[in-house]
Amino acid sequence: MMEIKAKTKKWGNSIGVLIPKEVVEEEKIKPNQEITLMISTKPITKGRDIFGTLKFNESTEKLMREIDKEFRVF
Repeated sequence: MMEIKAKTKKWGNSIGVLIPKEVVEEEKIKPNQEITLMISTKPITKGRDIFGTLKFNESTEKLMREIDKEFRVF
């Protein structure tokens, strides 16, 4: 699996993406072959970059109370 950046192009009523020749050769992609694409318009975060990017609907205090209830020893 390989991660690449590509620009979209308008083709008729659709939008297409060109796969660079190097990627086609390395991944051995053939014409009419089905492939899987992961699409993101935002940069994909790597490992340590994910810290602080998660958003929660509840406050940290409320989440901690719920965790405490769940793991309370009787």
